[in-house]
Amino acid sequence: MLSRTADHLYWMSRYTERAENTARMLDVNYQTSLLPQSAEVANQGWQGLLSISELLPSYRKEHEQIVPAQVMEFMVKDEDNPSSIVSCLRAARENARAVRGALTTEAWETQNTTWLEVNRMLRAGDFERDPGQFFEWVKFRSHLSRGVTLGTMLQDEAFYFSRLGTFLERADNTARLVDVKFHAMNSEFFGQGASDQEYDFYHWSAILRSVSAFEVYRKVYRDVIKPERVAELLILRADMPRSLHASLAEVVANLAKVANDQSAETQRRAGKLLADLQYARVDEILATGLHAYLTQFLDRVNELGWRISQDFLVPTH
Repeated sequence: MLSRTADHLYWMSRYTERAENTARMLDVNYQTSLLPQSAEVANQGWQGLLSISELLPSYRKEHEQIVPAQVMEFMVKDEDNPSSIVSCLRAARENARAVRGALTTEAWETQNTTWLEVNRMLRAGDFERDPGQFFEWVKFRSHLSRGVTLGTMLQDEAFYFSRLGTFLERADNTARLVDVKFHAMNSEFFGQGASDQEYDFYHWSAILRSVSAFEVYRKVYRDVIKPERVAELLILRADMPRSLHASLAEVVANLAKVANDQSAETQRRAGKLLADLQYARVDEILATGLHAYLTQFLDRVNELGWRISQDFLVPTH
């Protein structure tokens, strides 16, 4: 496969997944902001969301204060923000258009329709009327894109590069989501009073729902929601679709499918990162510091993305 084609397919999937995960992060913050809490705590939540997405400096250039409505608009509608939902969906569609011949008709039409529909919805004010419903729509369109790709595309190199982009982006975004919500709690996992415990339940429930893991948690643990088990589920469980472990396993598998003469070191690093997740224990991670662990993980994932671009892709962005 031509490196330029691989690059477009890889980034088409990364941008689609990024739009979904931005919607997930915004949704969990929006839902938790509806809980009874002080203005200071709510403000920290929105500021943390911008910080973990590395968007705080860009936001500060446009706005003096952290205002929830402005943060959501910045991360949903701002075309000058390359990580906003509308920017990601536009970039996904443009990458798909550039390699229209490598996609099935269904895969292309899904990307194109998503782009046309999100513009119609934003012009009609659907986002302002019901942010939660809009975020669900973004997630659904991403699910549809993955399903159409899996159900209609030949499982050749085009398919593998598309999957590689999806799961590398998912690993990055799940780590960011877990980090921002746990870090916001300052490692004070358990409330002391009844009201604190009730807040904790809704807080952790919202996080689990943001990665479609609430029912999974109930099935796996059959217990009250405990932060250390939330961390274990989203980091170490190989059978949890959006966990770091599951995402890295897919990255390693798809790397093996497209391996070339210069990718051995990239495969080694990806395999080592997966092995670290396979043999890690959540109590050890929490003892050494979850924020530090996830920061290091993100650094290694970013390095892995850079190495993949060097081994396989001709940058077109």
